[in-house]
Amino acid sequence: MKKKNNWKKPTIKHSKLTKYNYIVQYPENLKLGKNFDIGTFTYLNCKYGVEIADYVQIGSHCSIYSHSTIDNKKGRVVLKKNCKIGTHSTIMPNITIGENSLVAAYSFVTKSIPDNEIWAGIPAKFKSKIKTID
Repeated sequence: MKKKNNWKKPTIKHSKLTKYNYIVQYPENLKLGKNFDIGTFTYLNCKYGVEIADYVQIGSHCSIYSHSTIDNKKGRVVLKKNCKIGTHSTIMPNITIGENSLVAAYSFVTKSIPDNEIWAGIPAKFKSKIKTID
């Protein structure tokens, strides 16, 4: 994957669309790496903390919740280096997505995902390992 050299973090304000058309609540609780990509119309609820590591890709129309008011679940969400979240996916509170892991489009993630795995579905379930080159 070619890394962008001229990449700059966007300005993020509470409940306001960024210039890339995603929205963040409680941006003071958002920890960002570098060279991440967040798709259009994605929603991040960072009330209890969200961490997005370097080279993370999040598709459009995703929802990431550190607090769910429906069932009152809460907890930090961590997206580790180089993980990918497919379009229209939802990540619930207290979840970690492992390094290099992939969440398929339209998935509903209710459990943490280890490094180097592919998960898909509603609820998301393990599909396969990702082979790494050492």
